[in-house]
Amino acid sequence: MRALLTAFLFLPMIFANAQEVVSFQKKTLWNDFTYDMGNVFGGMGYAYTRPLHWQGNDWAAFGYLTAGTALLFTIDDEFEGWANGFRPNIPRGIKDYGNKYGNPNNNYLLTGGVYLTGLFTKNEKLRRTGVLLISSATAGGFLQQVSKRIIGRARPRSGESSFTFDPSFGFNRVFNYDSFPSGHAMLAFSNAYAIAKQFKSPWIRAGLYTVGSIPGLVRVVDRFHWISDVAFSTVLSIFIVESIDRYLDRKYNEKYNDQSKNVSWNLTFGANRLGVAIQF
Repeated sequence: MRALLTAFLFLPMIFANAQEVVSFQKKTLWNDFTYDMGNVFGGMGYAYTRPLHWQGNDWAAFGYLTAGTALLFTIDDEFEGWANGFRPNIPRGIKDYGNKYGNPNNNYLLTGGVYLTGLFTKNEKLRRTGVLLISSATAGGFLQQVSKRIIGRARPRSGESSFTFDPSFGFNRVFNYDSFPSGHAMLAFSNAYAIAKQFKSPWIRAGLYTVGSIPGLVRVVDRFHWISDVAFSTVLSIFIVESIDRYLDRKYNEKYNDQSKNVSWNLTFGANRLGVAIQF
């Protein structure tokens, strides 16, 4: 009888604890989601504030990016004319892929799909990859939308030269004067670069980088952008992904192959030759 009474007295406590466990399990998915979304915005803020903490090597890298872009500015018109020779030979399928993949709507279908797969399968590494993809795309997308309105560079299809600008300081987008930088190139290469972090094989990573470069090049072929627009956007996307990935190192236990997160540069000069090599 005493045993029965003891069990009766403890039954409400056991039931309450069971309810807490069920409640915790039900909240886990929501907790993961809210934690991840907080890291999306935290990563964006971290990327935007990095210049405030730059040191010598960081400013040197930015200087190389600026100098390389300025040099490409000088050949934009010549490259545009040279591209006329092979424009008709680009397969329609590649053009369609290039123009559609870098589109923000399609981009978020991919990045959101990666994240939700990781969320529902409780795969932290995949969740982190999704957070990196979404945060990098949002940070780069917002930055390029604001920049292209302020800079107001003429697109090739406008018929103007690459040195024609019509800035809109009221942030109104002027049709055909929003070339720099390239949103398609930035979004596509951000995805490729972030996904490539999952792999150690240089061949797989090179393949992903190649696929990620297609939208930017297609935008040049279709006369939406100059080659300097695409080059600058591609390198900037690397900076953004690397910066956000460093931030996420402090938020998640899963790492990407314990890779070092350093970007090194080399400027090469020679007879009739000028190049910038980026190692990452």
